[in-house]
Amino acid sequence: MARKFFVSASVSLALLAVPVTAGQATAAVQPAQKAAAATTVYYDASGAPSFRAAIQAGVANWNNSVSNVKLQESSSGATLRYTEGNDPSGSYAETDGHGRGTIFIDYTQAQQYNQTRIAAHETGHALGLPDNYQGPCSELMSGGGPGPSCTNATPNAQEISRVNSLWANGLVAAGAIQRIYN
Repeated sequence: MARKFFVSASVSLALLAVPVTAGQATAAVQPAQKAAAATTVYYDASGAPSFRAAIQAGVANWNNSVSNVKLQESSSGATLRYTEGNDPSGSYAETDGHGRGTIFIDYTQAQQYNQTRIAAHETGHALGLPDNYQGPCSELMSGGGPGPSCTNATPNAQEISRVNSLWANGLVAAGAIQRIYN
């Protein structure tokens, strides 16, 4: 059986040639389904050097979980920026939920809570997810609700499904930037 593959950076297409046997007039050729290309959101973490490792780990958790959107670090052209400092209200995301905005990580909160969880949680807002403070530790978007002992920094199956659904058709028209507190 002969297999022919064509692979591009954004779409894979495989054609499978089925061999012709005696008595068959033609061979059947079946195209494989096209794989949807992921939308890339470029982020800049240079404004949060103290949390660079936590940001990279949180981003990696999202990239390893979802398929319709990927986060990639870039110092130019970034639509999502991470910053750090002191704010009595804690960490937050100012975002439109479509990969644009600013994520702020608060120094005091980062001493009390898992830094990777903070970064991944706030990134979840930039990907379109709301808070659910009543959720369990296994739910990333429960944020600080489960308390400082919760160190889970990975989205659960429902959060993964929701982000994949939101980004199924790529980056859609953005709404207004809103501040979402942790």
